[in-house]
Amino acid sequence: MTDSGEYIEQLRLELRRGIVVLAVLSQMDSASYGYNLIQRLAALGLDIEEGTLYPLLRRLEKQELLQSEWDTTESRPRKYYRISAAGQSVLTAMRAEWDATVAVMRRILEGEQHE
Repeated sequence: MTDSGEYIEQLRLELRRGIVVLAVLSQMDSASYGYNLIQRLAALGLDIEEGTLYPLLRRLEKQELLQSEWDTTESRPRKYYRISAAGQSVLTAMRAEWDATVAVMRRILEGEQHE
């Protein structure tokens, strides 16, 4: 990879890092376990590695934005996560922030000028 290619990759990762929490919270209205969430996000076009997702899920649970429960009825126990009321409030606020930011960036990148 060239120097500019490496730089672009670093910038791409920074940009993605900022949207992963919003993407995860947006998919947690129904209970989901980690691998299932990875598959759902990938199907929507956002690839997330296990090494990124699982620490994020634990952090969001610690911040009380997600709730979890174990399902031990299968041969392999799974921890299911669901968005909490606090997480829903954060998601609503962050979604509004995202929409506003996208609108601003569209104006900037498309060259609109406002006086």
